[in-house]
Amino acid sequence: MRRIPLRRTIRHFGLATLMVVGSWTAAGTLPAAADDSPPAGLSPGLLTAMERDLGLSPAEATTRLTAERRATGLEPTARRAAGSAYAGSWFDADSGKLTVAVTPDAGKETVRTLRDAGTDVRTVEHSARQLDAAKARVDRLSAPSGVSSWHVDPAANSVVVNVVEGERADNDVRRFVARAREAGPVTVRTVAAAPRTFAAGTVGGDPYYTGNVRCSIGFSVHGGFVTAGHCGRAGAGVSGWDRTYIGTFQGSSFPGDDYAWVSVGSGWWTVPVVLGWGTVPDQLVRGSAEAPIGASVCRSGSTTRWHCGTVLAKNETVNYSQGAVYQMTKTSVCAEPGDSGGSFISGDQAQGVTSGGWGNCSTGGQTWHQPVNEILNRYGLRLHTA
Repeated sequence: MRRIPLRRTIRHFGLATLMVVGSWTAAGTLPAAADDSPPAGLSPGLLTAMERDLGLSPAEATTRLTAERRATGLEPTARRAAGSAYAGSWFDADSGKLTVAVTPDAGKETVRTLRDAGTDVRTVEHSARQLDAAKARVDRLSAPSGVSSWHVDPAANSVVVNVVEGERADNDVRRFVARAREAGPVTVRTVAAAPRTFAAGTVGGDPYYTGNVRCSIGFSVHGGFVTAGHCGRAGAGVSGWDRTYIGTFQGSSFPGDDYAWVSVGSGWWTVPVVLGWGTVPDQLVRGSAEAPIGASVCRSGSTTRWHCGTVLAKNETVNYSQGAVYQMTKTSVCAEPGDSGGSFISGDQAQGVTSGGWGNCSTGGQTWHQPVNEILNRYGLRLHTA
Protein backbone atom coordinates (compact mmCIF):
# COMPACT_ATOMS: atom_id res chain seq x y z
CA MET A 1 0.00 0.00 0.00
CA ARG A 2 3.03 2.26 -0.12
CA ARG A 3 6.46 2.88 -1.47
CA ILE A 4 8.65 0.73 0.75
CA PRO A 5 12.44 0.50 0.88
CA LEU A 6 13.82 -2.97 0.16
CA ARG A 7 14.77 -3.61 3.79
CA ARG A 8 11.17 -2.91 4.88
CA THR A 9 9.79 -4.99 2.02
CA ILE A 10 11.79 -7.96 3.26
CA ARG A 11 10.92 -7.41 6.90
CA HIS A 12 7.19 -6.72 6.48
CA PHE A 13 6.38 -8.59 3.27
CA GLY A 14 5.58 -5.20 1.74
CA LEU A 15 2.70 -4.58 4.15
CA ALA A 16 3.82 -2.23 6.87
CA THR A 17 0.89 0.14 6.35
CA LEU A 18 -1.79 -2.55 6.55
CA MET A 19 -2.24 -2.33 10.24
CA VAL A 20 -4.49 -0.97 12.81
CA VAL A 21 -5.60 -3.14 13.55
CA GLY A 22 -26.44 -23.55 -0.57
CA SER A 23 -30.00 -22.77 0.39
CA TRP A 24 -32.73 -24.56 2.38
CA THR A 25 -34.44 -26.97 0.05
CA ALA A 26 -38.09 -27.95 -0.06
CA ALA A 27 -37.06 -31.46 0.95
CA GLY A 28 -36.11 -30.12 4.40
CA THR A 29 -32.35 -30.46 4.22
CA LEU A 30 -29.84 -27.83 5.29
CA PRO A 31 -26.60 -28.23 3.33
CA ALA A 32 -23.28 -27.61 5.02
CA ALA A 33 -21.99 -24.27 3.80
CA ALA A 34 -18.36 -24.90 4.73
CA ASP A 35 -16.09 -27.90 4.90
CA ASP A 36 -14.57 -29.36 8.05
CA SER A 37 -10.95 -28.99 6.99
CA PRO A 38 -8.67 -26.70 9.03
CA PRO A 39 -8.44 -23.13 7.67
CA ALA A 40 -5.51 -22.65 5.32
CA GLY A 41 -2.40 -20.80 6.37
CA LEU A 42 -2.46 -21.40 10.13
CA SER A 43 0.89 -20.18 11.38
CA PRO A 44 2.71 -20.98 14.63
CA GLY A 45 2.55 -17.27 15.45
CA LEU A 46 -1.24 -17.14 15.11
CA LEU A 47 -1.60 -20.20 17.33
CA THR A 48 0.77 -18.60 19.86
CA ALA A 49 -1.34 -15.42 19.90
CA MET A 50 -4.50 -17.46 20.52
CA GLU A 51 -2.71 -19.30 23.31
CA ARG A 52 -1.69 -15.97 24.90
CA ASP A 53 -5.05 -14.22 24.55
CA LEU A 54 -7.55 -17.11 24.69
CA GLY A 55 -5.67 -19.72 26.73
CA LEU A 56 -5.79 -22.32 23.94
CA SER A 57 -3.12 -24.87 23.11
CA PRO A 58 -2.11 -25.06 19.42
CA ALA A 59 -4.25 -28.20 19.00
CA GLU A 60 -7.23 -26.55 20.71
CA ALA A 61 -6.83 -23.40 18.60
CA THR A 62 -6.77 -25.44 15.37
CA THR A 63 -9.86 -27.38 16.42
CA ARG A 64 -11.68 -24.20 17.34
CA LEU A 65 -10.83 -22.40 14.09
CA THR A 66 -12.07 -25.40 12.12
CA ALA A 67 -15.35 -25.43 14.07
CA GLU A 68 -15.75 -21.66 13.68
CA ARG A 69 -15.24 -21.94 9.95
CA ARG A 70 -18.11 -24.41 9.72
CA ALA A 71 -20.33 -22.30 12.00
CA THR A 72 -19.68 -19.20 9.89
CA GLY A 73 -20.81 -21.08 6.81
CA LEU A 74 -23.91 -22.50 8.50
CA GLU A 75 -25.22 -19.27 10.01
CA PRO A 76 -26.82 -17.69 6.89
CA THR A 77 -28.54 -20.93 5.83
CA ALA A 78 -29.72 -21.61 9.39
CA ARG A 79 -31.29 -18.16 9.47
CA ARG A 80 -33.17 -18.87 6.25
CA ALA A 81 -34.25 -22.31 7.46
CA ALA A 82 -35.72 -20.94 10.71
CA GLY A 83 -37.59 -18.18 8.88
CA SER A 84 -39.82 -15.99 11.06
CA ALA A 85 -39.04 -18.22 14.08
CA TYR A 86 -35.35 -17.27 13.96
CA ALA A 87 -34.22 -15.67 17.23
CA GLY A 88 -30.48 -15.34 16.68
CA SER A 89 -27.43 -17.59 16.73
CA TRP A 90 -23.96 -17.81 18.25
CA PHE A 91 -20.90 -20.05 18.30
CA ASP A 92 -20.56 -22.10 21.50
CA ALA A 93 -16.87 -22.68 22.21
CA ASP A 94 -17.59 -25.53 24.64
CA SER A 95 -19.62 -27.60 22.18
CA GLY A 96 -17.82 -26.36 19.07
CA LYS A 97 -21.21 -25.86 17.40
CA LEU A 98 -23.42 -23.06 16.17
CA THR A 99 -26.39 -22.59 18.53
CA VAL A 100 -29.57 -21.41 16.81
CA ALA A 101 -32.38 -19.89 18.88
CA VAL A 102 -35.95 -20.30 17.63
CA THR A 103 -39.37 -19.30 18.96
CA PRO A 104 -41.96 -21.93 19.98
CA ASP A 105 -43.77 -21.64 16.64
CA ALA A 106 -40.83 -23.23 14.81
CA GLY A 107 -42.08 -26.49 13.32
CA LYS A 108 -40.66 -29.86 14.33
CA GLU A 109 -39.37 -30.33 10.79
CA THR A 110 -37.44 -27.04 10.99
CA VAL A 111 -35.89 -28.01 14.34
CA ARG A 112 -34.95 -31.44 13.01
CA THR A 113 -33.41 -29.88 9.90
CA LEU A 114 -31.29 -27.53 11.99
CA ARG A 115 -30.10 -30.31 14.28
CA ASP A 116 -29.34 -32.64 11.38
CA ALA A 117 -27.09 -29.92 9.95
CA GLY A 118 -25.01 -30.03 13.13
CA THR A 119 -26.40 -27.05 15.04
CA ASP A 120 -27.73 -26.97 18.59
CA VAL A 121 -31.26 -25.56 18.86
CA ARG A 122 -32.63 -23.52 21.77
CA THR A 123 -36.27 -22.48 22.14
CA VAL A 124 -36.80 -18.89 23.40
CA GLU A 125 -39.67 -16.44 23.77
CA HIS A 126 -38.78 -13.53 21.46
CA SER A 127 -37.86 -13.65 17.76
CA ALA A 128 -34.91 -11.79 16.30
CA ARG A 129 -37.36 -9.50 14.53
CA GLN A 130 -39.02 -8.59 17.84
CA LEU A 131 -35.69 -7.98 19.55
CA ASP A 132 -34.37 -5.87 16.66
CA ALA A 133 -37.55 -3.78 16.80
CA ALA A 134 -37.09 -3.28 20.55
CA LYS A 135 -33.48 -2.19 20.04
CA ALA A 136 -34.55 0.23 17.31
CA ARG A 137 -36.90 1.84 19.84
CA VAL A 138 -34.06 2.12 22.36
CA ASP A 139 -31.92 3.71 19.63
CA ARG A 140 -34.38 6.57 19.49
CA LEU A 141 -33.77 7.44 23.16
CA SER A 142 -31.16 9.96 24.29
CA ALA A 143 -28.57 8.15 26.40
CA PRO A 144 -26.64 9.75 29.28
CA SER A 145 -22.87 9.28 29.55
CA GLY A 146 -23.34 6.58 32.21
CA VAL A 147 -24.85 4.28 29.58
CA SER A 148 -22.06 2.66 27.58
CA SER A 149 -23.90 0.76 24.84
CA TRP A 150 -26.79 -1.58 24.05
CA HIS A 151 -27.29 -4.55 21.76
CA VAL A 152 -29.46 -7.60 21.10
CA ASP A 153 -28.06 -10.66 22.91
CA PRO A 154 -29.51 -13.81 21.33
CA ALA A 155 -28.30 -16.02 24.20
CA ALA A 156 -30.11 -13.80 26.75
CA ASN A 157 -33.03 -13.32 24.32
CA SER A 158 -33.20 -9.66 25.26
CA VAL A 159 -31.75 -6.23 24.60
CA VAL A 160 -28.73 -5.81 26.87
CA VAL A 161 -28.07 -2.28 28.17
CA ASN A 162 -24.51 -1.82 29.44
CA VAL A 163 -24.12 0.71 32.26
CA VAL A 164 -20.79 2.08 33.47
CA GLU A 165 -19.83 0.69 36.86
CA GLY A 166 -20.82 3.09 39.63
CA GLU A 167 -23.40 4.90 37.45
CA ARG A 168 -26.36 2.55 37.78
CA ALA A 169 -27.93 4.63 40.58
CA ASP A 170 -27.55 7.87 38.60
CA ASN A 171 -30.97 9.44 38.03
CA ASP A 172 -30.43 9.94 34.29
CA VAL A 173 -29.27 6.33 33.89
CA ARG A 174 -32.25 5.03 35.85
CA ARG A 175 -34.65 7.05 33.68
CA PHE A 176 -32.99 5.73 30.51
CA VAL A 177 -33.22 2.12 31.72
CA ALA A 178 -36.87 2.57 32.69
CA ARG A 179 -37.72 3.93 29.25
CA ALA A 180 -35.68 1.17 27.60
CA ARG A 181 -37.69 -1.46 29.48
CA GLU A 182 -40.85 0.04 27.98
CA ALA A 183 -39.41 -0.69 24.53
CA GLY A 184 -39.18 -4.45 25.12
CA PRO A 185 -37.27 -7.13 27.05
CA VAL A 186 -34.17 -5.52 28.59
CA THR A 187 -31.29 -6.89 30.67
CA VAL A 188 -28.94 -4.46 32.42
CA ARG A 189 -25.25 -5.29 32.78
CA THR A 190 -22.31 -3.38 34.22
CA VAL A 191 -19.08 -2.51 32.38
CA ALA A 192 -15.86 -1.14 33.80
CA ALA A 193 -15.62 2.15 31.88
CA ALA A 194 -17.19 4.38 29.25
CA PRO A 195 -16.20 3.84 25.60
CA ARG A 196 -13.77 6.11 23.76
CA THR A 197 -12.25 6.18 20.30
CA PHE A 198 -8.65 5.07 19.79
CA ALA A 199 -7.13 7.88 17.75
CA ALA A 200 -3.85 9.31 19.06
CA GLY A 201 -1.44 12.23 18.70
CA THR A 202 1.63 11.84 16.51
CA VAL A 203 4.11 9.20 17.71
CA GLY A 204 6.60 6.88 16.00
CA GLY A 205 5.81 3.46 14.53
CA ASP A 206 4.07 2.36 11.42
CA PRO A 207 0.99 4.61 11.31
CA TYR A 208 -0.83 6.81 8.92
CA TYR A 209 -1.36 10.44 9.79
CA THR A 210 -4.05 13.02 9.23
CA GLY A 211 -2.72 16.27 10.65
CA ASN A 212 -1.56 15.42 14.15
CA VAL A 213 -3.84 12.39 14.44
CA ARG A 214 -2.38 8.89 14.13
CA CYS A 215 -4.58 5.95 13.19
CA SER A 216 -4.18 2.51 11.59
CA ILE A 217 -5.11 1.21 8.18
CA GLY A 218 -7.86 -1.39 8.04
CA PHE A 219 -8.17 -3.34 4.78
CA SER A 220 -7.07 -2.75 1.23
CA VAL A 221 -9.78 -2.14 -1.31
CA HIS A 222 -9.27 -1.64 -5.01
CA GLY A 223 -8.12 1.98 -5.19
CA GLY A 224 -7.35 2.54 -1.52
CA PHE A 225 -8.11 1.34 1.99
CA VAL A 226 -10.89 1.48 4.58
CA THR A 227 -10.46 2.79 8.12
CA ALA A 228 -12.35 4.56 10.93
CA GLY A 229 -14.41 7.67 10.23
CA HIS A 230 -13.30 9.53 13.35
CA CYS A 231 -9.73 9.53 12.01
CA GLY A 232 -10.43 12.10 9.28
CA ARG A 233 -13.07 13.93 7.29
CA ALA A 234 -13.69 13.77 3.54
CA GLY A 235 -11.09 15.82 1.69
CA ALA A 236 -8.40 15.49 4.37
CA GLY A 237 -4.93 14.50 3.16
CA VAL A 238 -3.20 11.38 4.49
CA SER A 239 0.49 10.61 4.90
CA GLY A 240 2.13 7.27 5.66
CA TRP A 241 4.63 5.96 8.18
CA ASP A 242 7.44 7.84 6.43
CA ARG A 243 5.38 11.05 6.21
CA THR A 244 5.10 10.88 2.43
CA TYR A 245 1.73 11.59 0.88
CA ILE A 246 -0.59 8.59 0.42
CA GLY A 247 -3.88 10.04 -0.72
CA THR A 248 -7.14 11.61 0.47
CA PHE A 249 -10.20 10.69 2.51
CA GLN A 250 -12.87 10.17 -0.15
CA GLY A 251 -15.69 9.45 2.27
CA SER A 252 -16.09 9.55 6.05
CA SER A 253 -18.93 9.20 8.56
CA PHE A 254 -18.81 9.75 12.35
CA PRO A 255 -20.77 9.64 14.61
CA GLY A 256 -23.79 7.58 13.54
CA ASP A 257 -21.28 5.38 11.73
CA ASP A 258 -17.53 5.06 12.17
CA TYR A 259 -16.10 4.31 8.76
CA ALA A 260 -14.14 5.97 5.99
CA TRP A 261 -12.15 5.17 2.89
CA VAL A 262 -8.94 6.70 1.57
CA SER A 263 -7.80 6.68 -2.04
CA VAL A 264 -4.10 5.95 -2.59
CA GLY A 265 -1.62 7.03 -5.25
CA SER A 266 1.76 8.75 -5.53
CA GLY A 267 3.60 5.43 -5.87
CA TRP A 268 1.72 3.64 -3.07
CA TRP A 269 -0.24 0.46 -3.77
CA THR A 270 -2.68 -1.95 -2.13
CA VAL A 271 -2.13 -5.54 -1.05
CA PRO A 272 -4.58 -8.09 0.47
CA VAL A 273 -2.72 -8.56 3.75
CA VAL A 274 -2.99 -7.64 7.42
CA LEU A 275 0.31 -6.91 9.18
CA GLY A 276 1.34 -9.53 11.76
CA TRP A 277 4.02 -7.38 13.42
CA GLY A 278 6.38 -10.32 13.84
CA THR A 279 3.93 -11.90 16.30
CA VAL A 280 2.37 -13.80 13.42
CA PRO A 281 3.23 -13.83 9.73
CA ASP A 282 1.39 -11.20 7.71
CA GLN A 283 -2.13 -12.55 7.17
CA LEU A 284 -3.65 -12.93 3.70
CA VAL A 285 -7.21 -11.65 3.30
CA ARG A 286 -9.36 -14.03 1.25
CA GLY A 287 -12.88 -12.68 1.87
CA SER A 288 -15.24 -11.03 4.33
CA ALA A 289 -17.57 -13.75 5.62
CA GLU A 290 -18.93 -12.51 8.95
CA ALA A 291 -17.99 -14.66 11.94
CA PRO A 292 -20.78 -15.52 14.43
CA ILE A 293 -21.04 -14.35 18.02
CA GLY A 294 -18.66 -16.45 20.12
CA ALA A 295 -16.09 -16.93 17.35
CA SER A 296 -12.45 -15.95 17.81
CA VAL A 297 -11.20 -12.76 16.17
CA CYS A 298 -7.82 -10.99 16.03
CA ARG A 299 -6.87 -7.33 15.63
CA SER A 300 -3.84 -5.63 14.10
CA GLY A 301 -3.01 -2.07 15.14
CA SER A 302 -0.11 0.36 15.02
CA THR A 303 0.07 0.85 18.79
CA THR A 304 -0.55 -2.56 20.36
CA ARG A 305 0.04 -4.64 17.23
CA TRP A 306 -1.54 -8.13 17.27
CA HIS A 307 -4.14 -9.28 19.82
CA CYS A 308 -6.96 -11.83 19.79
CA GLY A 309 -10.27 -12.38 21.56
CA THR A 310 -13.87 -13.36 20.79
CA VAL A 311 -16.95 -11.75 19.25
CA LEU A 312 -19.23 -10.70 22.14
CA ALA A 313 -22.14 -8.97 20.40
CA LYS A 314 -23.35 -7.62 17.07
CA ASN A 315 -25.49 -4.65 16.06
CA GLU A 316 -24.56 -2.84 19.26
CA THR A 317 -25.20 0.89 19.66
CA VAL A 318 -22.14 2.55 21.27
CA ASN A 319 -22.64 5.79 23.21
CA TYR A 320 -19.42 7.78 22.62
CA SER A 321 -19.07 11.30 23.99
CA GLN A 322 -19.21 12.54 20.37
CA GLY A 323 -22.54 10.77 19.77
CA ALA A 324 -24.00 7.29 19.24
CA VAL A 325 -22.61 4.90 16.63
CA TYR A 326 -24.90 2.11 15.40
CA GLN A 327 -24.49 -1.48 14.14
CA MET A 328 -21.14 -2.09 15.81
CA THR A 329 -19.59 -5.45 16.71
CA LYS A 330 -18.23 -5.82 20.25
CA THR A 331 -15.21 -8.01 21.01
CA SER A 332 -13.06 -8.98 24.00
CA VAL A 333 -9.92 -7.82 22.14
CA CYS A 334 -7.95 -5.01 23.78
CA ALA A 335 -6.82 -1.82 21.99
CA GLU A 336 -5.21 1.54 22.76
CA PRO A 337 -4.98 5.03 21.20
CA GLY A 338 -3.54 4.83 17.67
CA ASP A 339 -5.17 1.45 16.94
CA SER A 340 -8.28 3.16 15.52
CA GLY A 341 -9.15 2.11 12.00
CA GLY A 342 -7.12 -1.09 12.15
CA SER A 343 -8.00 -4.57 10.99
CA PHE A 344 -10.23 -7.11 12.70
CA ILE A 345 -9.84 -10.50 11.03
CA SER A 346 -11.14 -14.00 11.77
CA GLY A 347 -9.00 -16.64 10.10
CA ASP A 348 -8.52 -15.19 6.63
CA GLN A 349 -11.86 -13.32 6.59
CA ALA A 350 -11.96 -9.53 7.07
CA GLN A 351 -14.41 -8.53 9.81
CA GLY A 352 -14.18 -4.79 10.42
CA VAL A 353 -12.17 -1.70 11.33
CA THR A 354 -11.37 -0.73 14.92
CA SER A 355 -13.57 2.04 16.30
CA GLY A 356 -13.12 2.36 20.07
CA GLY A 357 -13.60 0.70 23.42
CA TRP A 358 -12.47 0.83 27.02
CA GLY A 359 -9.45 -0.51 28.89
CA ASN A 360 -6.01 -1.27 27.48
CA CYS A 361 -3.74 -4.17 26.57
CA SER A 362 -2.09 -4.28 30.02
CA THR A 363 -5.20 -4.76 32.14
CA GLY A 364 -7.68 -5.85 29.44
CA GLY A 365 -10.80 -4.30 28.01
CA GLN A 366 -13.32 -4.48 25.16
CA THR A 367 -13.21 -3.02 21.65
CA TRP A 368 -15.83 -2.38 18.96
CA HIS A 369 -15.35 -2.60 15.23
CA GLN A 370 -17.42 -1.29 12.34
CA PRO A 371 -18.28 -4.29 10.11
CA VAL A 372 -16.31 -4.14 6.87
CA ASN A 373 -19.14 -5.31 4.60
CA GLU A 374 -21.20 -2.28 5.60
CA ILE A 375 -18.33 -0.01 4.58
CA LEU A 376 -17.87 -1.77 1.24
CA ASN A 377 -21.59 -1.54 0.48
CA ARG A 378 -21.84 2.10 1.56
CA TYR A 379 -19.11 3.30 -0.79
CA GLY A 380 -19.40 0.66 -3.53
CA LEU A 381 -15.88 -0.64 -2.82
CA ARG A 382 -14.36 -4.04 -3.62
CA LEU A 383 -12.18 -5.73 -1.03
CA HIS A 384 -8.69 -6.59 -2.27
CA THR A 385 -8.40 -10.37 -1.68
CA ALA A 386 -5.69 -12.95 -2.24
